[in-house]
Amino acid sequence: MPISSLLIRNEKPEDVAAITELTAAAFATLAVSDHTEQYVVLALRKAGVLTVSLVAEMEGRVVGHIAFSPVTISDGTPGWYGLGPVSVQPELQRQGIGSALIEAGLARLRELGAHGCCLVGHPDYYPRFGFRNTADLSLEGVPPEVFFALAFDGHTPHGAVTFHEGFGATGE
Repeated sequence: MPISSLLIRNEKPEDVAAITELTAAAFATLAVSDHTEQYVVLALRKAGVLTVSLVAEMEGRVVGHIAFSPVTISDGTPGWYGLGPVSVQPELQRQGIGSALIEAGLARLRELGAHGCCLVGHPDYYPRFGFRNTADLSLEGVPPEVFFALAFDGHTPHGAVTFHEGFGATGE
């Protein structure tokens, strides 16, 4: 399936099962994962905080998904979001689907008037999208080299970031 046939769109209710299966598969062999990402997405959806939830579709099949939800910053700065998880069908990884989802999701956040986005992720991957490590923001329990922020308006807040409680979902 050529990447040129990729369609990125908002998730639909009928995509939920495919997103859940895809997310579980995408993280199944990742050593740094606790393998709860599919439960996180379900919890964020149930709480009504999936501000942006996009799927990548190829030939009618959901092959990728990305979620963005609001975060809280201890200095009170509003309008910041957390990226994650982002999932791509294992056999289609490293072909640009994840990048396309990230770029589309960030564009959507900007359209919504967001001020910035943060995430926990691989240090070799996210800088290409403008994400940077910053001493201004922190996430408890997360090493600074894997915590990234991208300010859309040029202003990076100062303080501790808290992701939605849905990120603690374990499926139990």
